[in-house]
Amino acid sequence: MKTIAFTIAFVLLTLSGPARAADREFARDGSGVYGYRDTPILPWCGFRVHDPDRPEPKRIDPGPAPAPARAPADAIVLFDGKDLSQWRTNDWKLVDGCVETVSGSLITKQEFGDCQIHVEWMAPANFEGPWYNRGNNGVFLMGLYEIQVFDSYNEKIYPDGQAAAVYGQTPPLVNSCRKPGEWQAYDIAFTAPHFDCDKLVLPARVTVFHNGVLVQLNQEIHGETGHRIVARYNQKISQGPLKLAGHNCPVRFRNIWIRPL
Repeated sequence: MKTIAFTIAFVLLTLSGPARAADREFARDGSGVYGYRDTPILPWCGFRVHDPDRPEPKRIDPGPAPAPARAPADAIVLFDGKDLSQWRTNDWKLVDGCVETVSGSLITKQEFGDCQIHVEWMAPANFEGPWYNRGNNGVFLMGLYEIQVFDSYNEKIYPDGQAAAVYGQTPPLVNSCRKPGEWQAYDIAFTAPHFDCDKLVLPARVTVFHNGVLVQLNQEIHGETGHRIVARYNQKISQGPLKLAGHNCPVRFRNIWIRPL
């Protein structure tokens, strides 16, 4: 019975995506960054997906968190701290004017294409959990293209998986994370992809400010983001919902609004 239990546990660990801790490797330069060396090479940059040897973005201090940013008059307020009426049915919790991650994803009822998005988020302080789930969440544009949410103040996860990365594709220009337990903000300008039937005409692009610091500038998105994969445009659509990911790490969100463009 012990042998069977060990075998099952090993198989579950092997198949559990980001939880595959056994095969992570550390950067050769001694920086402490960790990632994988058994993943495909990204054709646009020559690094492997989640490559620990990809250059680590410089850390900068973005300054203290300001008061919540007021939504512009023409914005659609997706969450104002009171209710989740703009979102599909979910089991996330309302706590102290915030929404706290439980499991599953938080997905808007409405779909969007080109847009400006403001999201404020906070990784939990003193989180007790595995390395791959420390502040782990994500802002999914059109439900497909992830701008990573993560505790990159402490954790040296692979550069294309740290906070404000286009997940699995492009690290941020700098690491402008605040400490867990402090509020952070993403301001995102997104241009949706365009297709002629099944042919990609224009790829998606994104500009991101993290805590007021420019970290992605008109960056091409190479396809739908995912773990340990090379991105591709599988869904030929130009609109989709905004999605926040749930990984059972109690990341909190507040003051979420969007301006369709």
